[in-house]
Amino acid sequence: MKTRREEYNEEIRPNTMPGVHTRFLKFFNGRSEPEGMKILDIGAGEGALTQKLHHMGHHMQACDFSPEAFKFNLVKCDGVNVTKPFPYADKTFDRVIAVEVTEHILDHETFFSEINRILKSGGKLYISTPNILSMKSRFRFLFQGFPYGFKPLDMNQHDGTQHVASLSLNQYNYLALKHGFMKAEYGIDRKQSTSRWLRVLFPPLDGTCLENKGI
Repeated sequence: MKTRREEYNEEIRPNTMPGVHTRFLKFFNGRSEPEGMKILDIGAGEGALTQKLHHMGHHMQACDFSPEAFKFNLVKCDGVNVTKPFPYADKTFDRVIAVEVTEHILDHETFFSEINRILKSGGKLYISTPNILSMKSRFRFLFQGFPYGFKPLDMNQHDGTQHVASLSLNQYNYLALKHGFMKAEYGIDRKQSTSRWLRVLFPPLDGTCLENKGI
């Protein structure tokens, strides 16, 4: 049986591609966020990002479609379907984060509406999602019919693991404004060599931050 110190220090494996959490945290920390915020980690997986933010001093809560996979025992993980109403009271969280989640769902209306509801006035939503606007992605779509990070869907698989929604920055801003957020601040996690020569012509998207307008 693990001691509390061992639970605290155990490294938990991210469920994303290598480096995504590191680059996301660089974007998050670059926003000069205050310490000790109450944060909900949506799609927390095994809890790797929850653990990192907990170690940074934030008050974490996690949720996932499969909460039984969550391994960070110092934080509670709720079972939540993000296409349905969330089990949290209005104005509960200072920040909500969703790393590599939105490409897995079709009902973004409920997703944005519910997050706006559970955020405090002036709270922020952080999203990370595949960059479908890079030159690499656009050429892949041109020749294969799918943006980078996406592939033909298995029509019989409905467990939420497939990439089913490839939204642009314009579409995310449309959803954000419709559901009470401001337009996104955004950045990219890295510059791809295949895209660099035309980078000034195309707006990138990877990490995004949406601020709740408040009521």
